[in-house]
Amino acid sequence: MLAAPLIIDARIRSAVRIKGEEAVNVPPGRMRFYVEVDVLALIRGADSVPLRLGYVADVALDARGKAPRLKKDRVLLFARPVASRRDQVQLVDPDGQRFWSAELDAFVRGITREVLAADAPPAVTGVGNAFHVPGSLPGEGETQIFLQTANNAPVSLQILRRPGEQPRWSVSLGDIVDESGGAARPGTLLWYRLACGLPRDLPATSIDSGDAASAVIAREDYQFVLQSLGPCQ
Repeated sequence: MLAAPLIIDARIRSAVRIKGEEAVNVPPGRMRFYVEVDVLALIRGADSVPLRLGYVADVALDARGKAPRLKKDRVLLFARPVASRRDQVQLVDPDGQRFWSAELDAFVRGITREVLAADAPPAVTGVGNAFHVPGSLPGEGETQIFLQTANNAPVSLQILRRPGEQPRWSVSLGDIVDESGGAARPGTLLWYRLACGLPRDLPATSIDSGDAASAVIAREDYQFVLQSLGPCQ
């Protein structure tokens, strides 16, 4: 979705199966169609689009090996323009045509607003420095993990440990570390940036190796954040 310069809410007017040489590279379990749609709304796009658009879609087959009935279905399209053809678009990936639902529509519009906002969370590209500072009581301490981002904007993770309590983590955007922001909410752009951008293990080069015990805790806290985020979806 993030890679799509065009996000379009549309209703399918017609779908004609493409056969022969033009369909020789269709992946197994899919069938190729030339689809025409009536545009209902442009959710994302720098310019307007015609009210009717055409594109090629490799549609997933159902359990019986048949293509779904497409005509009159409402869909969300994740696409890019076709040079010199304003009435044509190209889907950004095989799942660039998604059947519409109120839940999906609300999710897509919410993420799109976040992506276009001036303070949008940057893409996470790696981990910088990470260190754990023990507290004055046994089991108390704080781990700070500084992330690398595509635009070099500062993003950091904080994991707090208190005796007898579950660890809790928060994320800060900006130079000021602010624990009050809390963890990233599932389904938000910030959640996606972290869940899909963080490496599965804390790099050895990121940890201060001078204190082996603190390094172990820093690794554990990093895994705690990953488990809290859940899998990239």
